[in-house]
Amino acid sequence: MSTFDDRESAFENKFAHDEEMKFRAEARANKLLGLWAAALMGKSGDEADAYAKAVIKADFEEAGHEDVVRKVAGDLGDKSNPDEIRAKRSEMLAQAKAQLMKEV
Repeated sequence: MSTFDDRESAFENKFAHDEEMKFRAEARANKLLGLWAAALMGKSGDEADAYAKAVIKADFEEAGHEDVVRKVAGDLGDKSNPDEIRAKRSEMLAQAKAQLMKEV
């Protein structure tokens, strides 16, 4: 293998790693958002965990995270609004990234 091939392989591996970390951070942020919403709805324990998993699954409906915002906003009703949910999700994404960095 030439130096060029080695560098190309290294860049491909870094890209794959970065994408995996991005996916894990997004999933973790959705879980944290789900747990936050579950608490607002008075859910705890297994019920809260099940709701958080439903929020994670909602993210697979379409590209982006608006599908998650719609689900949580619909479930929370007048307890929150989409803008607050988007802000909370951004906060949770930062928290999720920080958690992942500690694990590495």
